[in-house]
Amino acid sequence: MANKSSASQTVAKYEEKYGPVKSLLISQPKPEDKSPYYEMEQKWNLKIDWRPFIQVAPVTEKEFRKNRINLGEFPCIIFNSKGAIDNFFRLAEETRARISQETRYFCLTEAIANYLQKFILYRKRKVFVGKRIAEDLTHYFNKYKNEKFLLPCSNLGSTEIVNYLEKLGINHTQIVMYNTVSADLSDLSDVYYDVLAFFSPQGIESLFENFPEFQQNKTRIAVFGNTTLKVAEEKGLFVNIKAPSPEAPSMTKALENYIVKANGPK
Repeated sequence: MANKSSASQTVAKYEEKYGPVKSLLISQPKPEDKSPYYEMEQKWNLKIDWRPFIQVAPVTEKEFRKNRINLGEFPCIIFNSKGAIDNFFRLAEETRARISQETRYFCLTEAIANYLQKFILYRKRKVFVGKRIAEDLTHYFNKYKNEKFLLPCSNLGSTEIVNYLEKLGINHTQIVMYNTVSADLSDLSDVYYDVLAFFSPQGIESLFENFPEFQQNKTRIAVFGNTTLKVAEEKGLFVNIKAPSPEAPSMTKALENYIVKANGPK
């Protein structure tokens, strides 16, 4: 990653400077379908590249069996990511678990619920959808409070969801089905972008694992979520673009608001 030097910087050294934005690196996989990023790219004549900073390493069947858990024994499953869906059904198949057609699925977002359709016959009475956080599903959690819930997750866990389930008194089991690790970004060592956009603390960690001497210099940093913001600042980055907020509920909106200031109105 460009902007390498022998020492790391501190947040205090930086002030906001709205230089023109022409290139962005989004630290996520490229969307397959329509995306507001594509509209923004065309509208502002931007160069937007996509590169996941983290990758998933599946837990093997042998490792999973050590938990002595039968996936077919849980009538309620909570999904907080597409990766959780992939690995739940992979391990169900590998362990020959019989998943009942009456199993209920609780998805944190509509995008996750839509992805679930790759694996099940979608019926509204057994798929419950939130807008973004566990609290959105409170009514349904309480409705099935006496059932056993399973929360597939990565090695990073799902602390916020677990804390909320405990608050509601929900009988739940959190089980690691995949590990989140830093991706190899060595091919980006001599590449420069005006904006780097991060969506998780692990993305920030990956940046510094790959480039321990990374210097921000003129690069603008965009982050989504308070935990991502916290880690970015702890690493000495000046965060120029933050989401969500009342003015910018999404990363694309936050980026566009910034580009209006940096490039001038379109």
